[in-house]
Amino acid sequence: MFMKNRKKALSVLLLAIVLILAACSDSAGDENSNQEKNEPVGDPQEGGTVTGALNTAPGGQFNPIFAVDLYEETILEFTHESLVKQNESLEFIPSLAKEWEMNEDQTQVTFHLEEGVTWHDGEEFTADDVVFTYQTMSDPDYISAGGFRTLYVEPLLGYEAYNSGETDEFQGVVADDEYTVTFHFAEPEITPLYMASYPIIPQHVFENIAVSDMPGSPESLEAGSIIGTGPFKFANISDREQYTLERHEAYWQGKPYLDQVVWRIVESSVMIGLLENGDIDFTARPNGIPPADFDTVSTYNHMELVEQTDFSYQVLGFKMNHRTADDVNDQVINPDNWIENEKLADQNIRQAIAYAINREGFVQGLLYGKGDVINSPIAQQHWASDESATADYSYDPGKAMEMLDEAGYVDQDGDGLRETPNGDEWVLNLKYPTGNQLRERSAPLIAQQLEEVGIGVDLKQPKEMTAFLNEMDQDNDDTDLYLIGWGLETADPDPTELWSIHSPWNYSRWNNEESEALITAARTAPDALDQAYRKEVYAEWQRVYSEDLPALLLYVEPALWTYNSRINGVEVLPHTLLDNSHLWWVNNAQ
Repeated sequence: MFMKNRKKALSVLLLAIVLILAACSDSAGDENSNQEKNEPVGDPQEGGTVTGALNTAPGGQFNPIFAVDLYEETILEFTHESLVKQNESLEFIPSLAKEWEMNEDQTQVTFHLEEGVTWHDGEEFTADDVVFTYQTMSDPDYISAGGFRTLYVEPLLGYEAYNSGETDEFQGVVADDEYTVTFHFAEPEITPLYMASYPIIPQHVFENIAVSDMPGSPESLEAGSIIGTGPFKFANISDREQYTLERHEAYWQGKPYLDQVVWRIVESSVMIGLLENGDIDFTARPNGIPPADFDTVSTYNHMELVEQTDFSYQVLGFKMNHRTADDVNDQVINPDNWIENEKLADQNIRQAIAYAINREGFVQGLLYGKGDVINSPIAQQHWASDESATADYSYDPGKAMEMLDEAGYVDQDGDGLRETPNGDEWVLNLKYPTGNQLRERSAPLIAQQLEEVGIGVDLKQPKEMTAFLNEMDQDNDDTDLYLIGWGLETADPDPTELWSIHSPWNYSRWNNEESEALITAARTAPDALDQAYRKEVYAEWQRVYSEDLPALLLYVEPALWTYNSRINGVEVLPHTLLDNSHLWWVNNAQ
């Protein structure tokens, strides 16, 4: 239970943690450091197993169109594939599609597929599988079944009529023949290859399963039943402990060299020791190496280090609205029904909270200087990111207290904590998930810093990620503040998936008409076919976001990845080091 008079010892201890960590900060390690050490020894060898580490267990949903978290998606990088993928310049290049052509106004793009591609069960991959994947994501029951990847299908021709059940004719994606498929868009599409980049699922596996039943079916959950076209397939799942993949012998790009890829779920605190003794071979997105351990790992001669800017950020979210119980039950996102959270309804209050948080202290103390404080919700690597368009909420507790005073939130009973303008108790519930050590350390520090400016905080017991995400999705009405990390799209700066009114991931339930109009304008042709126009619109959107502040961007963690030098063939891309895993091989294969 929340206690108004928090013990001074806790405050002193938490402050000491930041000071001690900041004092230990070091800047060792250059970008992509130590990569040159990894030179192949002789010709590729067949056989062997490599083991990767995740510090949080995936939710267990391994059907790509229903997968929820980055941990699931990380494993799925080995098992499922898309028509196109991205290269080191983030340009789209062939994958399951070997080539394509687009019409002049970008209302359709035709893909010519690779022939001779087989699914893990030996069935042939064809254009019908592509049609089936996008038709399923357009199905009337897809959202109610838990799917939320509608961003990829909403622009398709006839989507609304098909999704509403007005017609059973699916016009959006059409198989022209066995190895040719055309995407048809209702309007000129500014990112047609991005829309066609979602992982494909097999028609022959799911066609007799109702869409509403797909997420709970063995074909989405169980090793041996999960089928993809990727270089590896599921061999065994020890839920929340270990996930074993074995090679797909008939993989279309050539038989993988490795026998197996194993993912182990391990605590961050023991991961470094496992890397040192060789029990773990690599760490990658979304975890990597904790910044505090980067210098230690750099002394391991058998490990290759990667340091680069990550496509993600950590946020302190403000729960501005809640969905009704009926809408949650019906899996409906209807802003007209949302219930305002009066505790955080005032924009000035959210801004005051932002000034009360020492984000730079987190970067220096918790991240050991390896990270950035940002104010733009668009990834730094994208052409649309514009920090100059945003407000800079630098640490200023004096300004925070002044803003709170002006808003009428003052300490009326002399206990050191502020009441509402009506004299009511004002306590903000803060929730966060386990799994990310930095986030877990940030939570009590944030609570302390808010209480230092007179804001009462009830720091809730952290929950395992799957339970936490379920609670966010259910819009529990006792949530005021939440901590979460978001992985950003690498293909385009479009913020729709996280911040649109209709996005299920908009956990703040941010309902801002100006924001929605700008997001729409930045995706509407013909103007949006001009990148300079989109950049201008996104600059204005970043201003609106920064001012209305549905969430405070805390920091961007660097991508600190590592892999054992016995693994050859690793290609480090800006967004992953797991690409082309069929070419990985180990020097000491057994």
